[in-house]
Amino acid sequence: MSVAKKLASQTAVYGVSSIVGRVLTYLLVPIYTAAFSAAEYGVVTGLYAYVSFLNVVFTYGMETTFFRFANRVGTDRKELYDRVLSLLLVSTAGLTVLLMLLARPLLSLLEIPPGHEQYAVWVALILGLDALTAIPFARLRLENKARKFAGIKLAGIIANVALNLFFIVLCPAVMSGKWLASLQPLVARVYDPAMGVGYVFLSNLFASGLTLLLLGRELLDFRFRLNLSFLQPLLSYAFPLMLMGLAGMVNETLDRILLPKWLPDNFYPGQSSLTAVGIYGACYKLSIFMSLVIQAFRYAAEPFFFAQSTEKNSPATFAMILKWFTLCCAVIFVGISLNVEDFGRLFLRRPEYLQGLVVVPILLLANLFLGVYYNLSVWFKLTDKTYYGTYIGAGGAVLTIALNFVLIPLLGYLGSAIATLACYFTMAILCWRLGERHFPVPYPALRLGLWLVFAAGLVALGWWVQPAGWWVRHAWHAGLTVAFLLALYGVERPRSAVSIAQG
Repeated sequence: MSVAKKLASQTAVYGVSSIVGRVLTYLLVPIYTAAFSAAEYGVVTGLYAYVSFLNVVFTYGMETTFFRFANRVGTDRKELYDRVLSLLLVSTAGLTVLLMLLARPLLSLLEIPPGHEQYAVWVALILGLDALTAIPFARLRLENKARKFAGIKLAGIIANVALNLFFIVLCPAVMSGKWLASLQPLVARVYDPAMGVGYVFLSNLFASGLTLLLLGRELLDFRFRLNLSFLQPLLSYAFPLMLMGLAGMVNETLDRILLPKWLPDNFYPGQSSLTAVGIYGACYKLSIFMSLVIQAFRYAAEPFFFAQSTEKNSPATFAMILKWFTLCCAVIFVGISLNVEDFGRLFLRRPEYLQGLVVVPILLLANLFLGVYYNLSVWFKLTDKTYYGTYIGAGGAVLTIALNFVLIPLLGYLGSAIATLACYFTMAILCWRLGERHFPVPYPALRLGLWLVFAAGLVALGWWVQPAGWWVRHAWHAGLTVAFLLALYGVERPRSAVSIAQG
């Protein structure tokens, strides 16, 4: 249990930056949905969908590769750090320039009219700056400097939020005379109302630059060393990870790119395709609470799994970690899904966004299975069989595209949500079955499956049975949530107490 406690403590530290930072960022959602129409917000959603894909290309699996090779006996970690960062520096410069040159074609894919090419230029610079911070951040994780990692991440997020508030809330209020009208001449020098959603990207760009500066100590310690023969085994390990990452982004974000392409005209009466993307993207944000847990866990778990791989009891440890991770995520799934109406009204400030709330429970469950997949994927990373991750991810990508092609014309963004759930569920099952052959771990699969069926059943019951009256409906949902918690406590606490006593 001491090993699990160590992982839990590191997850908690990473989680502080993730949870606080993401909550701060998420507080921008009501600001965006109040300031921008769903069509305008659709531009933000669409461009950041491309950012997710391109982030994978810019780093091409080098973070995980760095962890893997750094934990090999006899590795000079400083030399490895210099070599990997040198390669990323060269590739990032080339990719950033290329993306800036392709600004207009990229925007035309989103049906954004000419005159906004600066959006794509800013996105290219954001991607470049973020790529350069990837290996310094990985080094902090490798050296167990979780507090410094969390502090720098949080500082960048706070800067992004502050700039968004300045440009999207304060400046318009000053210029309209609502607040601090005396500052209008000063604000007019830095604020252009015609920029609109462009300030979302501009704020992100400044925050990414600040993050790079805060990593100055790690960057000043860097020496440029580019040796392709040294890097060849790293690239061989990383390439399947990049393909796996791209396939993962297909599964995670391609629906927001395909939705405006495959949605029939007037599917949602009186709404454009970008409006549908904006609604779906805003409601997707309500799955943030599941994403927070997964992100914090991944930051701590990846170096932890590699470090524990040589321990005799590592399979039992991995099984225990998956169990409690899944149960914690099941609690989040039940709690958010049964109270999604309240979360929606709190964060989505325009009524047009609320019509998409039906996708939230589906996306929460989908992200739960994504977290399970990340746990299960330890086997092909530890056995150096990363190509299996590519196969699984590619299979998920094919399934995602096929289901979106079939379901978007029939169900709109609800079809995209169902496709996401089907994809992540299939990936988790495939990874589990393949792992049983190559790296057996005694996962309590049947037990966890029953818990997830029970959780999904309670959520379905809560959605299908809707009592009249606000108080009665909320009491009903609260009762279902408490019932799940009591069942979980009653069944699992005695088992955990016994295992602790025996350990």
